[in-house]
Amino acid sequence: MARTVATEPGTARAQMAVAGAARNELSRLDATELAALIAQRKVSPVEVVDAALARLDETEAALRAFAAVDEDNARRAARAAEAMVMRGDAFGPLHGIPVSVKDLIDVAGLPASYGSLTMKDNVASADAPSVERLRAAGAIILGKTTTSEFGYQGITRSAIHGNTHNPWNLALTPGGSSGGAAASVAAGVTPIALGSDAGGSIRAPCALTGLVGIKANFGRVPVWPANPTLLSHVGPMTRSVADAALVLDAIAGPDRRDPFSLLGPIGAEPDVQALRGLRVAFSPTLGFASVDAPVQRVVAAAVDKLRSVFPLEEVAEVCPDPSEIHRAIFFGGISARLGDVVDTSPELIDPLLVTLIRRFREMSADTYARLLRQQASFRETLRLFFDRYDLLLTPTMPCVAWEVEQSLPPGHDNVLYFTRPFNHSGQPAASLPCGLTDDNLPVGLQVVAPLGEEARLIAALRVVEATLGTRLKVPVDLPGSARKI
Repeated sequence: MARTVATEPGTARAQMAVAGAARNELSRLDATELAALIAQRKVSPVEVVDAALARLDETEAALRAFAAVDEDNARRAARAAEAMVMRGDAFGPLHGIPVSVKDLIDVAGLPASYGSLTMKDNVASADAPSVERLRAAGAIILGKTTTSEFGYQGITRSAIHGNTHNPWNLALTPGGSSGGAAASVAAGVTPIALGSDAGGSIRAPCALTGLVGIKANFGRVPVWPANPTLLSHVGPMTRSVADAALVLDAIAGPDRRDPFSLLGPIGAEPDVQALRGLRVAFSPTLGFASVDAPVQRVVAAAVDKLRSVFPLEEVAEVCPDPSEIHRAIFFGGISARLGDVVDTSPELIDPLLVTLIRRFREMSADTYARLLRQQASFRETLRLFFDRYDLLLTPTMPCVAWEVEQSLPPGHDNVLYFTRPFNHSGQPAASLPCGLTDDNLPVGLQVVAPLGEEARLIAALRVVEATLGTRLKVPVDLPGSARKI
């Protein structure tokens, strides 16, 4: 893990009251809570970053969530943020808040391996637009979090860093491919993280670790450097809807480096009364998914509670399974990224990924053209569905977290049934915790809105969070670890 060490002492910490907040207490606070304390001079950005780095040190050996830690620059930024508060300068809504960034999103001067040995010596030359905007809002980059190679698996394992573990149970995976980001936030290292999602890689790990994650509308948050799949979205992973909305507001908006990022402002959220009049569908399987019984029970109980808020209609079929389309487009994109390396240096690539790329390259042009036609038809199916309904509720994942050494859980050859469709349609979709199984593992509820309706999505998420009361706490200890945190 690349890491730099700070050598300069703090500057004005003694001038600001800590209000009795111990480091572990700071690690449990959300970004909105920390930002308010910083603005009121009740806690210093230096103390907040110190707490985040201490929590990282306490948990990293067990979690393996970080690919690189930029301690020196984080401490330097914290001291500068503290000085701004002491001078009474104006500052942004995330001032002094530590954040982690997935290693598929560039941070200037930090490693950008994308979880691949083919890029192990790559260092980003510039910030991605989302990182630029977080910095402009006052956030402090703590480091880069782990991912599977080019984000191709629903777990977080690569030859670069090994396996990332789930804070709820270290014997289990946090999912993927934004598993390092999820573990970072769920364990209380950072209150917020940036992840990416080309098939569910924000929503799936959030569901498995008890977090809130938003995949905004395609093009709402600029993606650069470009992802050849045209399925990827960058978005927030947090412990509360308020934090997720705050981060999304900071990173959304056009950028000339991404020609697809042409959407206007998200706009004002509808009020609760307007939400009560929405047509809301609940689909337990979308028409094709296989869902484990413990997840079914938790989601069904959550949906029953929500009937007091929304007039819910259960819908058996929503859309066909886009898995075949997804495999072609997604692995075609990775194939384009790797080019001749697949043939010249296959030993540098995960063997399963090599197999999947070669399978794509053997596909006939007629087959690929057929899948592209199906993609267009699939989008139209979902457009017509959302002509009839204003929101859709589904499980986020068909299962809870599974054993960390397994690529897939028992009984499933796919875990992204519920998330992939909305990467192909481009619609905004989010996951938030809706309860725990009898084994004390988180279950996520997915909420999907029509194209361009993030304001409606966020308003609905706030109501669901308040109604269910299922916000989950940072674990003080990491289950399965001999070391108490």
